[in-house]
Amino acid sequence: MSRSAHPAGPRHADVMSDGHYLAPADDLNVLDEKVWSRTVTRDEHGAVTVGGLTVSRLAEEFGTPAYFLDEADFRARCRAWSDAFGPGADVFYAGKAFLSRAVVRWLREEGLNLDVCSGGELATALDAGMPAERIAFHGNNKTVEEIERAVAAGVGRIVLDSFQEIVRVAHIAQGLGKRQRVQIRVTVGVEAHTHEFIATAHEDQKFGIALAGGQAAEAVRRALTLDGLELVGIHSHIGSQIFDMAGFEVSARRVVQLLAEVRDEHGVELPEIDLGGGLGIAYTSEDDPREPHEIAKSLGDIVTRECEAAGLATPRISVEPGRAIVGPTAFTLYEVGTVKPLEGLRTYVSVDGGMSDNIRTALYDAEYSVALASRTSDAEPMLVRVVGKHCESGDIVVKDAYLPSDLAPGDLIAVPATGAYCRSMASNYNHALRPPVVAVRDGEARVIVRRETEEDLLRLDVG
Repeated sequence: MSRSAHPAGPRHADVMSDGHYLAPADDLNVLDEKVWSRTVTRDEHGAVTVGGLTVSRLAEEFGTPAYFLDEADFRARCRAWSDAFGPGADVFYAGKAFLSRAVVRWLREEGLNLDVCSGGELATALDAGMPAERIAFHGNNKTVEEIERAVAAGVGRIVLDSFQEIVRVAHIAQGLGKRQRVQIRVTVGVEAHTHEFIATAHEDQKFGIALAGGQAAEAVRRALTLDGLELVGIHSHIGSQIFDMAGFEVSARRVVQLLAEVRDEHGVELPEIDLGGGLGIAYTSEDDPREPHEIAKSLGDIVTRECEAAGLATPRISVEPGRAIVGPTAFTLYEVGTVKPLEGLRTYVSVDGGMSDNIRTALYDAEYSVALASRTSDAEPMLVRVVGKHCESGDIVVKDAYLPSDLAPGDLIAVPATGAYCRSMASNYNHALRPPVVAVRDGEARVIVRRETEEDLLRLDVG
């Protein structure tokens, strides 16, 4: 099909399958800086560039699909979070968003701490040289082997997630002749304005120990009596992709109330409070995330006010941004394979990746933006659905968007804000090969996680 043969989409807003309206941007060639990393722009020929390199050159060298990570932007966001909270607080990067040895080195160099939630993440952190005392270890079902490794390595804190784990960590620490610093994760009953599967502070879910019914208070009692534990604080995490600070205010109030109860019962003022992460980023132009300095001031004011009201000294605050740091710093580059117009509906644009490199749309009904990246176009916009090559009707990358109506096989399109959870949650469904992660900075690009090969797949298949 020639480029001129594609039916143009309407200029008015289209009604989507979920009932909302989507209107084409005034100029599809303009990149919305809210959703792209800081060094992304278009060159004089209209090609998208990152770190001074065009996507065409990057695709030629590294292939597609691929994640391209703006290292300068990543480092700048680390510094912004560190500067916003200052030396009186701790910023732990949430490694689950995306972790590699290169990322660990950047975090170490930029002065951030690291939160891990599995033995594999811990191994990556230690192998890349993150000091153990700057590591926090999360997880709702840590194995004995994982706990032993964390305690032996000397991690700065283990976040206790159940009554069984309180005893388990204490026993392991005593056996290793150590006293392990711990926090207790509590569920505070806050319903975050987010997807059901990523809201984590209501009672009916697997994380933490509920404040309701005095369970968290009982967990504190037990932890304070065990010689292998040094209880240093309370941890709370209310969900992910959150823009409204109201939930954090309610959470902080309830956690501070628990701290006051601990003081009154045990004569101990716990010195730390961790408010978790979950701050949202811009996936589309409609999203309006807060800047780190706004978040720091808001959280600091909330905790200080609540502690003053309770007659407590203000504890040291910790936060755990993951998505908020790495999410905006990367985009996924795809090559268009087929373009299939459905008269009166939309055009399906199939790319060489899909749900194996970005499961979030299928899993969370996540929304993304997309742009024609290898060139500009003055063609009329058409309503599209960007889909993958997998044998699933739910294999959708971008549900509803506009792209130029002259889009054709071989064009490169880019989906921004894919730095968080895309590579981390990538799979080999249909025996797809997971894409590489390529760091770009100052006109240079290097692979930090290589593309999988068929040999990698076959090497594990020992049957």
